[in-house]
Amino acid sequence: MRDAKAFRRNEISLPQSVLGDRPRRLKAAEPPSAIQRMLDFGRGGGEATRENRPGGEMDSGDAADLISELAEEKAEHADADRFRSRAALLIAMLAAILAIGGMGGGNATDDMIASNIGASDTWAFFQAKNIRQTAYEIAAEDIETALLAEDLSAAERQRLEDRKAAYVATVARYDNEPDPAAPDDPLRGEGKKQISARAQNFEAQFEAASRRDNNFDLAEVCLQLALVLGSVAILALNRPVLIASAVLGGLGTLLTLNGFLLLAPLPF
Repeated sequence: MRDAKAFRRNEISLPQSVLGDRPRRLKAAEPPSAIQRMLDFGRGGGEATRENRPGGEMDSGDAADLISELAEEKAEHADADRFRSRAALLIAMLAAILAIGGMGGGNATDDMIASNIGASDTWAFFQAKNIRQTAYEIAAEDIETALLAEDLSAAERQRLEDRKAAYVATVARYDNEPDPAAPDDPLRGEGKKQISARAQNFEAQFEAASRRDNNFDLAEVCLQLALVLGSVAILALNRPVLIASAVLGGLGTLLTLNGFLLLAPLPF
């Protein structure tokens, strides 16, 4: 009865002559796994069933149970490996998209800087042209006032009129001076009209680059979070976390695509 209670407590009592100075009680061995039981059966020994059959024999029912256990363990490992493989593939794709978006964001930033500098320089040129034009307009008005004098000689009057005509022509040229090589191109030329068009074009480029940069920034945030969630999903074998990673990755992919093509404006 005492041995039975000890067995139920997973303890086995051994004589002192066997143990010597070692403790008198030992923990019972852990139950063998399905694979170990199959190996023991192949060697013809070990416990095969709950009944202690002589010679360690195993009937067909016990063999079927062991095979079923082995199949379940293999299926569990196969599902986990398949899950990890798919998650790793998703992470690799998101990392590639993140790298492409980072390149696009860097280019958009460079375009913003270049467009801003171009607009600033072009408007400065426009202001310088406008100051020169105003100076010629004032000079023409002064000449016109001088022509009102009645004591001017014919030669002096002709000289003043010629100078006034030159000033007026210069004022008109400063307003509109297209490039002779491309007279129909509004962005080429040295007139205020062409300079203003170039400055406005630089400003439009700046705005477009700014919109692209905003898309790339938001895409980077979404893709970074998706990569973190994907890594957590692999460690925890958690399918909902992987789904959340895929959703964020899809949003980041759309934002990256919109950063290159500007298909739709951002709602904020």
